Amino acid sequence: MATFVLIHGGGSSGWEYHLLEAELRALGHDVVAPDLPIEDGANGVAEYADAVVAAIGPREDLVVVGHSFGGLVAPLVCDRRPSRLLVLLAAMIPRPGEPASDWWANTGHESEVDMEADPIGAFLHDVPRELAEEALAKGRPHEGDSLGKPWPLAAWPAVPTRVLACRDDRFFPLEFARRVSRERLGIEPDVIGGSHCVSLSRPKELAARLDAYLTAEQQPAG
Repeated sequence: MATFVLIHGGGSSGWEYHLLEAELRALGHDVVAPDLPIEDGANGVAEYADAVVAAIGPREDLVVVGHSFGGLVAPLVCDRRPSRLLVLLAAMIPRPGEPASDWWANTGHESEVDMEADPIGAFLHDVPRELAEEALAKGRPHEGDSLGKPWPLAAWPAVPTRVLACRDDRFFPLEFARRVSRERLGIEPDVIGGSHCVSLSRPKELAARLDAYLTAEQQPAG
């Protein structure tokens, strides 16, 4: 058994993982899925990591999963707490010293759809309509006054890292995700079907993939 630490994306909450959490618990794992304190503009990624570490408490055997904006927070958690694995799920991948506000231009990000005009089309197009509307209703304001601060780590944490991109992601299109992962981490990402919010559209499949990552890390080399 491991403890999966699920870090949500921008403007969201731990609720986005409620289906995935049930699937991971059914596989015998513990789950921590805290709400990041995104509504206070004085907070940035370091303070978000503080909140995650506090939620973890004394738990060990950590698998840290960062989704979307959570990809900026997850490595900070791994730097502070011993972790078995770091998984970047449809995630922003930072560079040392790079402010979150600069990530979009630095990576040449272009979405396939207008996320403000059509948020369901951008993030949730394969999620059942009622669930997608509930997800939008549960969104929270993400204040960004501190997001111009440099990303605080000088180097990537010394933890095995996997990148998992979503084949049908319209917000972080697959080829974009592949390019950023290769350029920034030298990692060829794995691919799962589904939209940007794959934890809502394919929770059982995603849980199985995360569990398989953990099993692979436990196998002896050679």
